[in-house]
Amino acid sequence: MWSCSRLLLMASIATAVAACSKKEPPPAAPPEPAAAPTALEGQVDIVAWPGYIERGESDKNYDWVAKFETDTGCKVNVKTAGTSDEMVSLMTQGGYDLVTASGDASLRLIRGGTVQPVDISQIAGYETIDPRLKDAPWHVVDGKHYGVPYQWGPNVLLYSTKVFKTAPSSWSVVFAPQKLPDGKPNKGRVQAYDGPIYIADAALYLMTKKPDLAIRNPYELNEAQYNAALELLRAQHPLVQRYWHDASVQVQDFTNEGVVASGSWPYQVNTLIANKQAIASTVPAEGATGWADTTMLHSQAKHPNCAYKWLAWSITPKVQGDVASWFGSVPVVPAACESNELLGAEGCKTNGIENFDKIHFWRTPEAKCATHGDACVPYSRWATDYVAIMGGR
Repeated sequence: MWSCSRLLLMASIATAVAACSKKEPPPAAPPEPAAAPTALEGQVDIVAWPGYIERGESDKNYDWVAKFETDTGCKVNVKTAGTSDEMVSLMTQGGYDLVTASGDASLRLIRGGTVQPVDISQIAGYETIDPRLKDAPWHVVDGKHYGVPYQWGPNVLLYSTKVFKTAPSSWSVVFAPQKLPDGKPNKGRVQAYDGPIYIADAALYLMTKKPDLAIRNPYELNEAQYNAALELLRAQHPLVQRYWHDASVQVQDFTNEGVVASGSWPYQVNTLIANKQAIASTVPAEGATGWADTTMLHSQAKHPNCAYKWLAWSITPKVQGDVASWFGSVPVVPAACESNELLGAEGCKTNGIENFDKIHFWRTPEAKCATHGDACVPYSRWATDYVAIMGGR
């Protein structure tokens, strides 16, 4: 006869066996990672140099916005800026997706975390960009691409052909007091750029004018070299009719205000020639500073998908050639120089494609540099001192 305790023990064993024999449900699979949103947001907001993004309002032949908007549904909104400092300020404030930054702004935007790296594998046509610009140090930092090259060109010497029957051979016509070929002094008849990076133009001139300073890079200056550039700019101040930053105002000054020589951009040159003004431009013997601009993506861009569409659109050969024709710049895609109706067969040559090695492209001056180690004067000093110079101090 089974005892009660024996019966209880057997019952417990049976229950345990039954429990163990139950199949446990498999653990739930981890959720799939959310796919990055790819829907186009309907707009893209861009900070750009004047003349860089045209929709046919100035000339119906120059419109590289309308087709983009039709194809993508992304409306392009543009805020123009006249200096790199203005661009940095606007991007820092936020509310924009892209900026066409020059080299004197790009490193500040990168160091400040204002722009983010871009995935060039997602940008169709990137492989067609000029190899000299694909990995340029003003937009590639620590192996990361912080943008897509857009256009490049020199800061030319714009001059009146009524005063100069032959092109000036030196930047001295804007830096040194002198009589011009018409027998009149240059005081009050020349202009200088309203931007701290113009200190580099003075340094570039001094590379030839005062070789004993041993300036090798106009953006990498030690104290002695920097002070020499400031001294030159202070001496220039009484000559200057206006420190310009608005391209349209400079066009008016050459048209109506008696200005006959200034550093300028090809955009003003093209505009004045189109207006039948007696002007021309040149790159003097000392060479020139210049810009190789990069379209950069804000770190907090609200419309990143439309922005990526614009980045790819911006380097298509047709757009590149049209921009170069309108602005007077050089495309970053060499194929754009071929068979562009607006640019013409000689357009890239006319705009200076052969001058690449003569141009000292804008860079953000930093305290640590290749030329002088930790002894370079940083951009913060350039900004403060140039404001004082423009104020006559």
